[in-house]
Amino acid sequence: MAAAPRPPKPGQLSGWFATPAILLGLLFTLGPIVVITAFSFMSQPPSGSGVVMEFSLAGYEHFLFQEDFYGNPVFDPRYLNAFGLSLWQALATTAISVGLAFPVAIWMATKPARTQNILVLLVTIPFWTNLLVRTYAWILFFSGDGTANTVLSWFGVAPQQLLYNPWATLVSLVYTFVPFAILPMYSALAGFDFRLAEAAYDLGAKKADVVREVLWPAVSGGVLSAVALCFVPAFGSYLQPVLLGGGKVLMVGNLIADQYGSARNWPFGAALSVIILAITLLGAWALLAWAKRSAQKVSLAI
Repeated sequence: MAAAPRPPKPGQLSGWFATPAILLGLLFTLGPIVVITAFSFMSQPPSGSGVVMEFSLAGYEHFLFQEDFYGNPVFDPRYLNAFGLSLWQALATTAISVGLAFPVAIWMATKPARTQNILVLLVTIPFWTNLLVRTYAWILFFSGDGTANTVLSWFGVAPQQLLYNPWATLVSLVYTFVPFAILPMYSALAGFDFRLAEAAYDLGAKKADVVREVLWPAVSGGVLSAVALCFVPAFGSYLQPVLLGGGKVLMVGNLIADQYGSARNWPFGAALSVIILAITLLGAWALLAWAKRSAQKVSLAI
């Protein structure tokens, strides 16, 4: 005879109450992925936008090959170059953001509890302003008569073209994702007993040894989380390449937007989205495998 289900404890709700939220989450996360994946295997209509319900691999073939004048497929590296630039920008953004955030997170964690709360508030202040507004602020900063060129003129340097290049895009990406790198590392160090580091110094350990043997085991999980939180959105970023790149920096995000907009090639845009998803999942799998091998807990929540 099967045992009767246990009644919920006082103040505890049944799991059925979570069903609507779970269904909505699945609908609005897996649903778009299923639709985009299906679109990537369909055909482009003769005119206009949308898709034709006919199976085709043209979207994926278009990623690597173009037809020449005689209709023969010819290897075309343009879209691979866009993926390469996106990958370079994402890796550089992640490395710089984590490198800048690591000492800040350690410094925050060494402060008294009240001061830590204030510092966390200061780190989150950029989130109070829309990203579009903050990106336009960088445009004003890098413009011909902006703050950056004004400071350079004080040292006798002629005005420089600081906008519409990969460098300006990278600066804006780093600015955007540094808080995402600080918070998980600070969270990992918030409960760390820094007297262990002091004891290591007293026993004659050097700074590098203290960081490697004492601090790193405590903060490594936060570092891996910071890498995931920076790399994944930076790889598919759209706003910064469009506004600060001025259309001269072709990255995956604005390439996909062009396919759904001006090019009206939805199957190819969907195929690019699926390729990005596959690369992101592969990177997440590698990150989790590394974390499991080093016995570290990685979380994408901050």
